[in-house]
Amino acid sequence: MPRPTLTREQIVRTAVALLDEEGLEGLNMRGLGQRLNSAPTAVYWHVKNKDLLLTLAGDQVWDEIRLPDLDAVDWRTAATAMAGDLYAMFTRHPWLVQAFATHLFHGEGKARHDDHNLAVYEAGGFAGPAADRAAAAVFTYVLGNAAPAAATAALTRRIERDGQDAEEVFAATMKEAAEVAVRFPRLRSRVEAGAAEAYAEGPGDTFTFGLAALLDGLERGLRTPGTTAGG
Repeated sequence: MPRPTLTREQIVRTAVALLDEEGLEGLNMRGLGQRLNSAPTAVYWHVKNKDLLLTLAGDQVWDEIRLPDLDAVDWRTAATAMAGDLYAMFTRHPWLVQAFATHLFHGEGKARHDDHNLAVYEAGGFAGPAADRAAAAVFTYVLGNAAPAAATAALTRRIERDGQDAEEVFAATMKEAAEVAVRFPRLRSRVEAGAAEAYAEGPGDTFTFGLAALLDGLERGLRTPGTTAGG
């Protein structure tokens, strides 16, 4: 019988915290048991293996994304809000972005999000496969924008595990990158305009700018003669 003092919800919540702090490489049943003040075998009573645990943790964080009331806001406002919340969720939990490469996430939390997200695009005039394509295009855009933050988090942990100062390593790397960049005219102008350490960083509004452009394109497709919203 499962231990009465330990619940699946408690295990999953603790796993999310562990993943946030230590990343995918830090998730193991022994470490999780220590955080729960319980033996690893007790965790297995509720969650049969680490893959299932990761799936459950990955599904739980989708509940952090708000689902706009489509009777209160237009579809563009709703789509922008959901994309922004998705981006924020990914950056809070960078391990999830990494895990998309090796796991197929599913569950009630993600399904609830996906269903409402489709309703948003249907409210905008997209029907059938067109709604799926629009939602997928925005999701892929958000995921791609969150990837650098996830990579930086993972690299920082690896550098620090090796006993180095991550900030110093990043600064030295960016200095080397800037030294290469100045050989090329357009990159040189950007290096000379700002600090060498920050030359590779995009403008602060890059995500918002790109999302608006993407939604503009999707909306334009609805108004273009010969383009069918039903795809």
